[in-house]
Amino acid sequence: MEVYLIRHTTPQIEKGICYGQSDIPLVETFNTDAQKILQLLTYKVDAVFSSTLSRCVKLAELIKSNQKFTQDKRLLEMNFGDWEMKKWDTINQEVLNEWMKDFVNVRVPNGENFIDLNNRVNEFIDELIKTDYKKVAIVTHAGVIRSVLCQILEIPLRNAFKIPIDYGGITKINIDKKSCYKSIVYINQIL
Repeated sequence: MEVYLIRHTTPQIEKGICYGQSDIPLVETFNTDAQKILQLLTYKVDAVFSSTLSRCVKLAELIKSNQKFTQDKRLLEMNFGDWEMKKWDTINQEVLNEWMKDFVNVRVPNGENFIDLNNRVNEFIDELIKTDYKKVAIVTHAGVIRSVLCQILEIPLRNAFKIPIDYGGITKINIDKKSCYKSIVYINQIL
């Protein structure tokens, strides 16, 4: 199975704000950015999956054409709980530093840790592998894509943020359904 992991385009939000699962709009260049992505996706996919947030759904709806389209909450970005829509430098620095030292295991207050995100993403991928699809597109967030790539590349989750995932970037992976072998084919950052 070919899986195209596509990060949403650039959100319209001031830099330095924590926005994980907050539903925010996209910048005014969305249509131009989306066209660049669509030009690269010259293949026909069997299905399109998307995070439920509008910054992903908007692009997924352009990709889906007549294919099956499913929104799935497991494809949401990490839940930053009490930190959502706050400037990083206004968050209690002691609590933030504890999380930054071990974001894999330490939960954000009233939110998730990276293991929580990774578990729901792995559950989604495990279900996807059981389908008959040959090619699928998944429009999602950087944290979700990094989670998938950590599994494929056998990278510890603590190193997930070392993997650059740009807005509008496309990462293609192959999954051999018989052996459950997964490999990365390429990472294409376009915006």
